[in-house]
Amino acid sequence: MADDIEDYLRQLLAGVDGLEGIVISDRDGVPVVKALNSDIPEAASRPGFLATFSMATEQASKLGLGANKSLVCFYDNFQVVHLNFMPLVATLLARVDANTGVLLGMTAQLYDSIQQLKEAVDGV
Repeated sequence: MADDIEDYLRQLLAGVDGLEGIVISDRDGVPVVKALNSDIPEAASRPGFLATFSMATEQASKLGLGANKSLVCFYDNFQVVHLNFMPLVATLLARVDANTGVLLGMTAQLYDSIQQLKEAVDGV
């Protein structure tokens, strides 16, 4: 199943201009499945970096504004979009000039694949 999902993620990479990587990880930042182009810095797919969304979401929930659905971060050369599918998180790594709205709109495209992974993770 993970191979099928990785193939699907690679198709998404090819179809979205500026998208360089997709990592599906658990709440601790441990990658479950990923598809990365060679341009992505290795640090961007490490658990320590990927876990930042879970920590930020936990803190943001204390504001009383409801569940956090996404987090967008811009860096000098890249942008990172974290999408909340707790207990899993989809992290989209893209060039800084990629269309952020398109990246945020990928939630629906990723939903079915993430649901399959959730069921597999819950069964372990």
